Amino acid sequence: MDAEGAMQGELHRLRRHRPEVSGAVLAGVDGLLVASDLPGFEPDHVAALAAASAGLGQRFTTTLGHGPLREYVVRGTGGCVVTYPAGRQALLSLVTVVDAELTLLHDEARAVARRLGEFVDSLWPQPPLVESPPRADPQAPLAARTPMSTLPGTYRSNNGNNGNYGGRPPRRG
Repeated sequence: MDAEGAMQGELHRLRRHRPEVSGAVLAGVDGLLVASDLPGFEPDHVAALAAASAGLGQRFTTTLGHGPLREYVVRGTGGCVVTYPAGRQALLSLVTVVDAELTLLHDEARAVARRLGEFVDSLWPQPPLVESPPRADPQAPLAARTPMSTLPGTYRSNNGNNGNYGGRPPRRG
């Protein structure tokens, strides 16, 4: 069986075993679709939204010092979407119905996410292409935190104003 078929099979088994799950998507952390079992919806869009929302969730947990993200839940009146990290490079998102009991679903979904994550990481063993930039020291002087070379060209244009920004004439005397 090919890799995509194996991943889709895992998603389909989870959906068949858990009746509250109406669809499942496996996405890369970059938002690109890896595999899906999501009838009636556009899986590419769900994959992109899952990556964006999980990125926000990870930022929240990191900022608050609560450790790595375990899951990210979005609830609506018609159901919810739960996104779990799946290894280093993927995310598992489950679409559920309104009355889903998430506490019971989490254990099984995390196990599936772990298996799928190990599989994806074995296929693409390199780390993600984009790494987090080093965190700036908030106590450092502004020049140390924001070097001019990192500003967009419009801020450091050389348009004949001798380094003065905003078109003001140079100070005299």
